[in-house]
Amino acid sequence: MLEGKRVVLGVTGGIAAYKACALTSKLTQKGAEVKVIMTESAMKFVAPLTFQALSRNPVYTNTFDEKDPEKIGHIDIADWADLFIIAPATANMIGKISNGIADDMLSTTLLATQATVYIAPAMNVNMYGHPAVKRNMQTLEEWGYRFIEPGEGYLACGWVGKGRLEEPETMIEAVEKDMESSYLLKGKKVLISAGPTREKIDPVRFFTNHSTGKMGFALAEEAARLGAEVTLVSGPVQLETPRGVYRVNVTSAAEMYDQMLVHYPGKDIVIKSAAVADYRPVQTFDKKLKKQKDQLAVEMERTTDILKELGNKKDKQYLVGFAAETNDVIDYGKTKLVSKNLDAIVINDVTVEGAGFASDTNQVIYLNSRGIEKHLAIASKKNIARKLFELINEDLKDEPK
Repeated sequence: MLEGKRVVLGVTGGIAAYKACALTSKLTQKGAEVKVIMTESAMKFVAPLTFQALSRNPVYTNTFDEKDPEKIGHIDIADWADLFIIAPATANMIGKISNGIADDMLSTTLLATQATVYIAPAMNVNMYGHPAVKRNMQTLEEWGYRFIEPGEGYLACGWVGKGRLEEPETMIEAVEKDMESSYLLKGKKVLISAGPTREKIDPVRFFTNHSTGKMGFALAEEAARLGAEVTLVSGPVQLETPRGVYRVNVTSAAEMYDQMLVHYPGKDIVIKSAAVADYRPVQTFDKKLKKQKDQLAVEMERTTDILKELGNKKDKQYLVGFAAETNDVIDYGKTKLVSKNLDAIVINDVTVEGAGFASDTNQVIYLNSRGIEKHLAIASKKNIARKLFELINEDLKDEPK
């Protein structure tokens, strides 16, 4: 996976910088072309000449040391790279990147690159667990940065715990596995619904729910990153369209039903993660409904069950539903799986902390029609999305030909 790839290795100031030497060597042995950027602190631990000898390329240490007058160094390196690896990544560098600080060659180049960035943290166990560091890592993860988790054991500071930079071989395995997964859905056509719907009462009022669309957008973003052609039908949300995703905006349940049916034929994977209104007002008003002296009763009627209709019309599509529940979640999930002719259903208990609407994290149960049940522990919605596609891909491989 790394042969012919252009890799920028960022080395920051930690005792684990010595492992970056072996990482440079192993990357070149894999056939990658490696260019190293060192921070000022990193040079206190390892000399730039070491990396120059191992990579057979100049080492970059100063933003203002322009090696080619015809190019702006940090922009040239940022554009050149197929991928970045930051190893070791100190708490300081993680904080810089997550806050948009660009005050040296490495942080400036990272702000300018559009390449995939892998971050391998290395620090004291208490630093790694500090709320500020955890928040910064979560921010970067939400932005699409990849993390190579540190190992546990005896640290240079004398503490024992999580924070030790992974071994070079393990880091390379993690990068190669992630690169391989970028082809997981190559050639697949994916349709996803996301967000809430709004059911109008009058020009100023509507019925809706708490959905923000974050889970559906994470699924769309991840599907595109994994190589799929993605169509996203979204209710009204305050989210940017993920890169490489074709977005269709709707407002009501009826509009979402129409657009899902328009885009349904020919799709390989369809995921209905939108929180669609089950009911809408029977009567709507063109002018604002004035305040009543007594109680106001609004008669409601059922909306079309989009997921059930998709199940009825299913051809080759692998159809996945979402179920936000508050009790007896598995029982309700199994019932929906059968009654709506689904291939799989993703259930989340919205009463669990960190798994409800508007959260950046989720905790779900994946059930498929073959009886496989997978519990996915709390993680960012992007991580959950990736794991769900891995499970869906396994199901697709196991389907009878």
